[in-house]
Amino acid sequence: MFDLNACLNDVDEQMQMAVMHLEDEYAHIRAGKANIRILDPLRVDSYGQQVPLSGVAQLSTPDPRCIAIKPWDKNMIRVIEKAIIDSTIGIMPSNNGEVIRLIFPPLTEERRRDLCKQCNKENENTKVSIRNARRDAIEKLKKAEKDKDGLSEDSRKDGEEKLQKLHDKYIKQADALYADKEKEIMTI
Repeated sequence: MFDLNACLNDVDEQMQMAVMHLEDEYAHIRAGKANIRILDPLRVDSYGQQVPLSGVAQLSTPDPRCIAIKPWDKNMIRVIEKAIIDSTIGIMPSNNGEVIRLIFPPLTEERRRDLCKQCNKENENTKVSIRNARRDAIEKLKKAEKDKDGLSEDSRKDGEEKLQKLHDKYIKQADALYADKEKEIMTI
């Protein structure tokens, strides 16, 4: 017996995960303001293990254009600096022996447009994921109807309508996230 509600719940979860992934990707794109989330992918060698930067230092944003990194162990300053320089962040760290500072320069107009294009590409990838989840679920519904798996034609059509509503809801959320991020990037 085919369970329509379970199928819809699975698709809802897949679409929700796609939107959450988009939010996470947007958090790692710097928009002219200091955001400690751009340091999330950074790993530091601490006593032979690769650990997140937040595991060896306190991260803060004392002002909108600066991130302050205060290592708990002063011997980690060189290691942290090297990890930042070797990363794709693109900002040269400076330190005073106790605190490492990352100063974010204002974005140029060209860089802002490039970041918007990057955000749009992520948005489109999310929409493709949402559409694929809907398509796969529709195929399952059609297969269940064809196999006489206990799904009537009316149930299939109702299921497709519900899938379309889920699709529209999550596409709208993705577009709203993109609009917010674009506004944040283009605001000087």
